[in-house]
Amino acid sequence: MPHVGISGHRGLPSQTQKLVDAALREALVPHAGSELVGVSCLAGGPDQLFARAVLDFGGVLEVVVPAERYRDGLEPEEQDGYDELIATARRIERLPFVESTPEAHLAAGQTIVDRCDLLFAVWDGQPSRGLGGTADTVAYARDRGVPVTVVWPPGATRE
Repeated sequence: MPHVGISGHRGLPSQTQKLVDAALREALVPHAGSELVGVSCLAGGPDQLFARAVLDFGGVLEVVVPAERYRDGLEPEEQDGYDELIATARRIERLPFVESTPEAHLAAGQTIVDRCDLLFAVWDGQPSRGLGGTADTVAYARDRGVPVTVVWPPGATRE
């Protein structure tokens, strides 16, 4: 059963989110079906787009919650999606952090990599803007020999 993880930039412009959604769905096609397991923190943006696509393709979700107060750090509109998606999760792993810090996010990214056979990275190829960013997760995956599929469609931009 393929476990596919996600890491990606938050706060992407709406047009980029549309492009990313289509690109993620296209990348998931070869993995579609009841055997697909999507591994995500359910952050806003790519994480939630990925989770919805996994469910639409007949897969299941496994969620890594970086910290006890992780949900509180999400934007209000992201919290609704988080609540909806985590309620569908087959498995939830809560990391031992209270605050949603960069260290918690780094640990969560590493945990996702450790749980997956393939990582999708919605990544512009630039260094992380802070500890625990997408570039850090990609580097960890590559160090561990986990294949990485970079999803950054033509026309995508980052604020």
